[in-house]
Amino acid sequence: MNGIRVFRGEELRAHFADLHSVYTDAFCAPPWNEDGERAVEFVGRLTDNVRRAGFTAALAFAGAEVVGFATAWTTRAPFPTDRCYPQAAAGLGPRRTVDWLCGAREIDELAVRPAAAGTGLAADLLTAVTEDAPDGRSWLLTSIRSGRAMSFYRRQGWTQATHPSPEGKGIVVFLGPRHPARALAARPL
Repeated sequence: MNGIRVFRGEELRAHFADLHSVYTDAFCAPPWNEDGERAVEFVGRLTDNVRRAGFTAALAFAGAEVVGFATAWTTRAPFPTDRCYPQAAAGLGPRRTVDWLCGAREIDELAVRPAAAGTGLAADLLTAVTEDAPDGRSWLLTSIRSGRAMSFYRRQGWTQATHPSPEGKGIVVFLGPRHPARALAARPL
């Protein structure tokens, strides 16, 4: 492993094909089972995402090959209403959504090639995109379908802030290890 490089904007464009490849390897297999079109959509969104306020990406390299990445940005206010954001807002309520998530570093994607799983690379990527989060405030969404992802975030010190039904297909909000609202998050029943 040659290390992790952090990118802050347009310079990431040179690696879009690499990110597409890693995304496909990571998310087109269980438990995500996404089709290849989702990887194309992800790269398409990157064109706009690199211009978001606070955009940060971390790429892990093994030689010249990208073997993992994380992308993040500052969540805007008002809180977005597209993608899975409404589920997050419903789980937290309007006041906590604004107070806890708007202006915080939002982790959009975290992916490593299957061969790099279990090596600590994902944890290093997560740290790289959150270490300078405003006032330690970072957060992310993941699916309750992936017990592995949920366990990973807990091991990294993240706090689950929403608790959809275990048999559901809900979205879960996690607050980063230095997020000041961690102690206020509802504990599971």
